[in-house]
Amino acid sequence: MRGREPLFVWILFGLVTVEILVTYSRVPANELYHVSRSGLAGGASRALVFLNFSTALVAIALVALVYTQLPNRALRALAVVAALLCAPVFWPGVVSQADLDARWVNAPAAVGVALALSLTGSMHARVNAHRGDRVRLALGVLALLAAPPWLAADLGFFLNGVPVLGSIYETGPHFVHHGHHHGMDGVLLVLAALLLSRALPAIRARALRLVTAAYLALMLSYGIGNVANDFWLEQVVKRGWTGWAIPSVLEPGLTWAWAVLIAGAAAVWLLWFRDLLETA
Repeated sequence: MRGREPLFVWILFGLVTVEILVTYSRVPANELYHVSRSGLAGGASRALVFLNFSTALVAIALVALVYTQLPNRALRALAVVAALLCAPVFWPGVVSQADLDARWVNAPAAVGVALALSLTGSMHARVNAHRGDRVRLALGVLALLAAPPWLAADLGFFLNGVPVLGSIYETGPHFVHHGHHHGMDGVLLVLAALLLSRALPAIRARALRLVTAAYLALMLSYGIGNVANDFWLEQVVKRGWTGWAIPSVLEPGLTWAWAVLIAGAAAVWLLWFRDLLETA
């Protein structure tokens, strides 16, 4: 997979987009989470929202990683446009957990993702040295261990009755609703941040490397926060083992949970990603 991190990330998000499109097209809206449309319109609507959150967050990082490898100013200008079109996902209310139907405000980020894909989908990272791959593997495995209930939900079924998995994870409508979960977004963000951090030395401009490293560190910490919140709620709190829930970090706020998240991102940058900047 050397040098193909951007392509691998696009394939990962593309597969989840297809899963969402199919599941939300065939499962009635009343069996899903905070959507009102059914059929193909419902599938396309929820897929469009997914192109905003969480795909647009990763598209910005992908554009930054390949920016200095683009061969001319016109393509670099398009890369900037792609990032700007994806940026509305940061604005409160553009994607709301309380209403996951697509709106016109979701169109710019979807266009930005498409433009980012056209610019970065076939590019290689051109990196030979990959520090910290054992840590990446360990974190990736931990994230994937939390993913089976959400992957099944993306595909529109529960794990009840599935050999081994059905005895480990609690699923069913009381625990895990059909459709896409922010815990799965967290898994995708963790995997994307781990993969794309390998390509940081490929960014030729030091200032851009610095900003992108900080962005990926925050993406990794944010993804872990969302995985922890959703998994703990569904697999621990809903089993009745405890009444305490890990606070949500979906939206930024002046909370202790976000303070921990930012501290985690700073630690990742200082103790890990900063070293990658020196290998370029």
